[in-house]
Amino acid sequence: MATTATDSLRARREAVVNAHIEAEAEKHDVAAALATFHHPRYEVPANGIIADGSEAVESFLNGVLSAFPDLWLKPLKLYHADDAVIVECRWGGTQRGPLADIAPTGRTMEVQSVLIFVFDGDHLICEKLYFDRATIRQQLGAN
Repeated sequence: MATTATDSLRARREAVVNAHIEAEAEKHDVAAALATFHHPRYEVPANGIIADGSEAVESFLNGVLSAFPDLWLKPLKLYHADDAVIVECRWGGTQRGPLADIAPTGRTMEVQSVLIFVFDGDHLICEKLYFDRATIRQQLGAN
């Protein structure tokens, strides 16, 4: 059974994750998304991306929002781990700008994903984003 201290830490972490998702995928507010991090870092293994530090993460997020100005994200399930909050979700949007090596197609895409928000105590230090790259490429017509 979880202790009160564990419940409190989980609640603080969950609030950070919710604020991050809201800033990034609902408000498209890069500064607010950056503010949720103690140390900004993104890892996207499917694309070989590691964005470490405020400038790199700001550039990464601006790139995603330029590619998908109507980006949305729907959390499906949330799990707590010793040093992370894990979110199963669906996200998508209409590609209006370049995404990695894919020129703008004007097509919409939607993909199931796992987000791992890594914490040091209650400080967010990294978001790891896992998804099926082939699904995105197929939906955007970039096979």
